[in-house]
Amino acid sequence: MTHDWSPSPWGRRLSRSPDWRLRRVDDRFELTVDGQVYSLAVSASNAWRVQRGPVWSSLSIATEDGDLRLGGLAAAPARELEALWAAGAHAHQQDQQLGDANDALARIRDWLDQVDHAQELADAQQRWFTLEQQQALLDARPRLTLDGNTLWAIFDDPTLRPQLHGVPAAIEDDLQRWTEDWEAQWASRNEAHLQQEHSAVAPLLAQVERRPLSEEQTRAVLSFESRMLLVAAAGSGKTSTMVAKAAYAVQRGLMAPDQIVMLAFNKEAATELQQRTAAAFERLGLPAGEINACTFHALGRQIIGKVTGRMPEVPFWAVDAAQGFDQLADIIDRLKDRSLHFRTQWDMFRLVFARDLPPQGEATPADGWDSDGNRYVRTLRGERVGNIEECVIADWLFYNGVDYTYEPHPVLDTGTDTWQPGCADFFYPGTTLYHVHHADGSGDTTPLHARSRDAVQLRTTATQLRSGDLFDALAEALTAHGLELDPNPDRELPAEGAKPMPDSDLIGLLRTFISHAKSNGLAPADLAERLRELPEGRFKHRYRLFLELATPILHAWDDALAAENAIDFEDMLNQAAEYLEQGRYQAPYLLVMADEFQDASRARARLCKALVQAPGRHLFAVGDDWQSINRFAGADVSVMTGFTETFGPSQVLQLSQTFRCPQALCDASSRFISKNPAQIAKQVRSATPAQGAVLQAFQVASRDRLQDAIYQYLQRLQQQLQSGAIAPGRDGRLSVFVLGRYNADRAYLPAHWAQRFGAQLELSFLTAHRAKGAEADIVILPSMLERSFPSARADDPVLGLAMPHADIFPFSEERRLFYVALTRARRTVAMFTVQGKRSAFLNELVHDGAVEITATTGEPIREQACPVCDGGVIVQRSGPYGEFASCSSFPRCQHKPRQAAPATALR
Repeated sequence: MTHDWSPSPWGRRLSRSPDWRLRRVDDRFELTVDGQVYSLAVSASNAWRVQRGPVWSSLSIATEDGDLRLGGLAAAPARELEALWAAGAHAHQQDQQLGDANDALARIRDWLDQVDHAQELADAQQRWFTLEQQQALLDARPRLTLDGNTLWAIFDDPTLRPQLHGVPAAIEDDLQRWTEDWEAQWASRNEAHLQQEHSAVAPLLAQVERRPLSEEQTRAVLSFESRMLLVAAAGSGKTSTMVAKAAYAVQRGLMAPDQIVMLAFNKEAATELQQRTAAAFERLGLPAGEINACTFHALGRQIIGKVTGRMPEVPFWAVDAAQGFDQLADIIDRLKDRSLHFRTQWDMFRLVFARDLPPQGEATPADGWDSDGNRYVRTLRGERVGNIEECVIADWLFYNGVDYTYEPHPVLDTGTDTWQPGCADFFYPGTTLYHVHHADGSGDTTPLHARSRDAVQLRTTATQLRSGDLFDALAEALTAHGLELDPNPDRELPAEGAKPMPDSDLIGLLRTFISHAKSNGLAPADLAERLRELPEGRFKHRYRLFLELATPILHAWDDALAAENAIDFEDMLNQAAEYLEQGRYQAPYLLVMADEFQDASRARARLCKALVQAPGRHLFAVGDDWQSINRFAGADVSVMTGFTETFGPSQVLQLSQTFRCPQALCDASSRFISKNPAQIAKQVRSATPAQGAVLQAFQVASRDRLQDAIYQYLQRLQQQLQSGAIAPGRDGRLSVFVLGRYNADRAYLPAHWAQRFGAQLELSFLTAHRAKGAEADIVILPSMLERSFPSARADDPVLGLAMPHADIFPFSEERRLFYVALTRARRTVAMFTVQGKRSAFLNELVHDGAVEITATTGEPIREQACPVCDGGVIVQRSGPYGEFASCSSFPRCQHKPRQAAPATALR
């Protein structure tokens, strides 16, 4: 077909257009302009444009020589050309869409074939269709140029459907499957598979442990995801679930016993896993000899030995906590001997910077309260200052041998009608230097209180103190006024002064810091970068000083290992993981089971991830983030709470039914621990019947009466057993744990208890940490006292430098430890406290209505809280002038309620 267009003679003259002619030949246009020939595709609609005029129209055509403007075309030919062009463009667009649609349908069919093949293989092998397989298919899903709606529109067009490749019914089926929710379909398929497996292995589920598995345990056993986290409440049977999963995998032929490894936190737990598995496999008639239950570190050591041909040496001081502490203390002593600067900085941190600063705007933790109700912080020299910032300045001056006088200038808070710290003046005898510090961050508005007209003024702020600039400015000003700084760690401390941080506490803090830094693979440069990234409101100067201590200690620790041609546990885990990541070792395990995952370190998590990096491997991690209590040993609870971020698409299930605690105890302990929003939410359920009060709290007048109060409580238990008022425990006696926060709490255990109560009571003392995993009928917490439980030394924020996702909730680790203590009980938790010295945790339970505090006789305690301090109560005392009321926390709190004036007799 050929069409011709050219300008009319008059049109060409009047439009002054060149001589041109346009011919259509099949699917192209041939344009001749003044003898030059151009070729254009009919479908190239974006290359031309018709501009209509009153008489003649013109064409704008893009060519390789640029845009041409051709005039003189009459209206009718112009309309004909425009219609032809539009029709050609539309036809071309349809052709293009058909081509894209047929290409898309072919790619869809290929992908659906992959899906069908994978699903048919899983069905034939009776396997779970894992998230790993699903993600691989989703990643392989083709990216099409046409979306689903466009494909359906082409299919629904009766003029286009015949031009699609394939049978219409098959095309329709492919399009319907393509647009399905595949994740929901795979979930439905797995649910059907689980129900089939449930029926197929019912005898195993009933016999693998002493009692048949619960529905939650069964689901955890039969779900065989590639990455799976089981959040198991206290007493919910997590070990039974692990053993049953291993038995199920072997019985169903999913893997051989030697392709399973069970990783435990310590040797005792690994031994229990091995024994429980062997017993269950023997009961089921399965071969269990090749299942490897070991600690993370034992497996890491095996991997390194197989790669290098030599088992790595781990010194005993890198294994035993006490010897590790002694080794670190020796390292620090040698660093002190070699470097006066290091020794000075060490004692500077202990004496001056042991306490972190609270966020700006928050109340300062108090050392005490004066008789007017004002809180104070005590300095090394013994003064009472208004806040911790002023205390840091005073202690820095004292440590550097600078004499000073201190004058506070509090301001009245009209909202609370109380005096609050405002600014403080420091004067330096023998100089004209006058120093004002503004703890509230203000700078220049507070009037000066200079003692002389020629005083040289130095103003400092909270921001300068937190950054450390304050100390540089103050040192420069003091030096300019003839005062020489003399940092002396051996300077005698006044008896009435604040007690500095003990060396042992700082050594313990550094040991924990080193564990986390090495576990996370953080070199000193990485730690310094993390320091720079801290918000400006943090006490960065303190953190910087800590890093100046930690860096040479970390180097010396590694040098000590190198001197023995040895490595420590963190090195072992990271080195083993690196060999796996590099492909230098191929793990034989298809199923990696990790117990107590709430106490995993980053290095442990890295090893687990490396063990299952090859396709077809399964990770089954079990734990309870509510019971993560080993931060001091390198544990990082965020490994569990952020499981999917570390390990990718994962299935998270829960064991929420406990077989231990009564429901009322579950409710009280769950409410307590759940106040930390970083914990994984769960609702713990129990069918265990309550036997009496699940929580009891007894208060005595003084600490020296605690042991006798516990003796009386045990005596009542014995009497109730003898009378039949309460039932005995599992072996005919009532098991009782006395759980201390520290080993020193063993002193509250009554002497000669075995002779007195041994026939009816089985009494054991454990620390709360050591009690993890154990249980008893009755739990006694003998020392629910302030600064004891929770420990005042726990959770130094400086550890956050070595932990990418540090938990910043107040006393988060201590709260989890208290939860562990509460949930050891099958019946009752009895807590003991002292008047005016109650633990904040006990007060919280009282406030929540979970427990009422009574005397040992059972009478409710009715007392008036001190309106000034944070724990004392008003008590009656006797003095030279008779009876008076005061706070039980005296001398820490010197508040005395005002005495009512005696009535005057009328005459």
